[in-house]
Amino acid sequence: MTISCDVAILGGGTGGYVAAIRAAQLGKSVVVIEMDKLGGTCLHRGCIPSKSLLRSAEVYAEINESESYGIETSGVQLVFPKVQKRKEAVVEQLHQGVQYLMRKNKIQVVKGKGRVTGPSIFSPRSGAVAVELEDGEMETVVSSHLIIATGSRPRVLPGLEPDGKVILSSDEALMLEELPSSIIIVGGGVIGVEWASMLADFGVQVTVVEAAGQLLPQEDEEIAKELQRLLKKRGVKVLTETTVDAATCQVTEDGISIEARKGEQSQSLTAEKLLVSVGRVANIENIGLENTDIRFDKGIIAVNASMQTAEPHIYAIGDCIGGLQLAHAASHEGIMAVNHLSGEKLHPYHTHLVPRCVYTRPEVASVGYTEKEAKELGHDVVIGKFPFSAIGKAIVYGQKDGFVKVVADRSSGDILGVQMIGPHVTDLIGEAALAQLLDATPWEIGEAIHAHPTLSEIIGEAMLAVDGRSIGF
Repeated sequence: MTISCDVAILGGGTGGYVAAIRAAQLGKSVVVIEMDKLGGTCLHRGCIPSKSLLRSAEVYAEINESESYGIETSGVQLVFPKVQKRKEAVVEQLHQGVQYLMRKNKIQVVKGKGRVTGPSIFSPRSGAVAVELEDGEMETVVSSHLIIATGSRPRVLPGLEPDGKVILSSDEALMLEELPSSIIIVGGGVIGVEWASMLADFGVQVTVVEAAGQLLPQEDEEIAKELQRLLKKRGVKVLTETTVDAATCQVTEDGISIEARKGEQSQSLTAEKLLVSVGRVANIENIGLENTDIRFDKGIIAVNASMQTAEPHIYAIGDCIGGLQLAHAASHEGIMAVNHLSGEKLHPYHTHLVPRCVYTRPEVASVGYTEKEAKELGHDVVIGKFPFSAIGKAIVYGQKDGFVKVVADRSSGDILGVQMIGPHVTDLIGEAALAQLLDATPWEIGEAIHAHPTLSEIIGEAMLAVDGRSIGF
């Protein structure tokens, strides 16, 4: 059977289904090919389930700290199966929402494993997709344009392949039926520190091993230092500039042991489980790229500024093209690809203007360049900083750790970047992202009236601090 359409999308994750909706809005006939569930990694094995677990951990921590708010509790019990049940309910509600959006926008969903084909009787050029359905039957989807949105999977370290029992990737960790008493987390990037924060709040003994000199290696040094301090304060053991030797890994009935090395020094680490969190790998194998002229290098598909591959009618978006590997980045790229193939006007896409969020306790968020990056680009940098300890609502909330940092160019006054660590900063970063999109100056944002008492006051104060005009500190 052959299905013809204007736009075919290989992959129904966040980037894929958003691209599909945008194409339908522009009057295109759309087919989405998905071998698992609509929503992809973000909805089923990433953003949403992990944030649900993090929220439960946050509530549990707040209950345990409730006496400081004048509330005494007794008999508090963490029932992890119920935590997991809530997570599944959240995921399913959103999954149903995505399915509804497909129906609403008259988007056809073909469930099966797709593979891009070369020129054939179905299509004179490469880009048709042969789909193996669940029942083993085959369908061919022929389209005027194809968008590849196949996502990514957890990177595996040789010798530390997940077994689903003791050695885990984030996929297996999300499915834990009970909490371990202790865990070693290999990798102190975004996923690693989120799991560290969550599990520490659940009462698990956590050790994080990071090869770089700081946690969150891509983020501002001061932010990373503050996060490390606060995690250590909560009992998390952090080892930076340290690697693990997979050859020394021993799995026993009691758990796992492995040697960790920092320079010439080594120590043995033991725990009930080990989580490997060292990034993600693009899913570009076995999807038929060899049947096209698409170029790929270092495991990712090469695209231009419009998301086009070397074959102009084939686009690629999201994790499979590398970059930030963030759901909201993939969504934006999907919209860009559809707008381009439809002849719509495109606005420049600058990846450094994509907000980056880390859902630890406290949260971390940033947009634009860090101080170090700005200096490396040749800017004469001026910094504005303001602490949450001087913000009334943060004190009311009992969450006064952290600060906001603004990086600006001294001569032009342009905002180059904003970094935050503190309560609800993943909700505050939107104002900073808008400021950079509109090429605002710290003075302009500082002059905007921020309501009192709110956490957002800290953005205005940090902006004013660039010129030494902050009021509250």
